[in-house]
Amino acid sequence: MIKIAMTGLAVACALTLSACGSDGGAEHAAARDNATVPARLPAGNVDAGRALAAKGSGSVAACVSCHGAEGNKPLADMYPKIGGQYADYLAHSLQAYRAGTRSGGTGAVMAAQAKGLSDQQIADLAAYFSGVPTQLRDLQEAN
Repeated sequence: MIKIAMTGLAVACALTLSACGSDGGAEHAAARDNATVPARLPAGNVDAGRALAAKGSGSVAACVSCHGAEGNKPLADMYPKIGGQYADYLAHSLQAYRAGTRSGGTGAVMAAQAKGLSDQQIADLAAYFSGVPTQLRDLQEAN
């Protein structure tokens, strides 16, 4: 009985994987074509991002208030290091906070900040923080 169930599970997994690997038509082609466009944002300006990160703007507090200098010296453990992070990741994260689709942890704080950001400001912040020297470490480096 267990052997039949395992065989069925293996067949289901194989079918699922083959469906994921198919061409998928125009929808998948469009997604592939836009894979290098970070969150459909304009080109970011590093200097504008640096200024916004340091001073804030209007209802947006300075990023360094929580993430520290160059995004690498958080003021508390609850704030992540963002200096040297991938630009796409930063841009998508800020857009998700702004849209209210990302939450948890300090999500409420970030959502309040991101709501005041334009697409250009998000692109600028992503360009700036992705270009600073990183202090991010992976698990292999931690050992």
